Amino acid sequence: MAILGTGIDIVENYRLKEILLKKKSNFKKKIFTLNEVAYCEKKSNSISCYAKRFAAKEAFVKALGIGFRKNINFINIEVANNTYGKPYISINKIIANKIKTLFKVKKFNILLSISDEKKYSIASVIITK
Repeated sequence: MAILGTGIDIVENYRLKEILLKKKSNFKKKIFTLNEVAYCEKKSNSISCYAKRFAAKEAFVKALGIGFRKNINFINIEVANNTYGKPYISINKIIANKIKTLFKVKKFNILLSISDEKKYSIASVIITK
């Protein structure tokens, strides 16, 4: 297994809370998929849930090494959980093809780890072949 890219991001939960609680903010619609919103709204600490997903998306883009570009935006990157609760990143075919072209590979894996404590949420992403 070779590492193609790695990224890490940390979020101050209270800053995200302030943005999410603004009445006229479209932030949630621009950043999170409907599945992510449904998942986080069921949680007792929805702010932490959103913050971890935001950090994961930022860490993923850092692992790519090219930043947000056309067809690579928050809404096209989804953080989900398997049946055991383990988080993973789901991407569309456009981003998958971008990874294949960028790193000159046919197959790749995206490894995600997320965590939080009272004030902060953090995510680490490693892209491997």
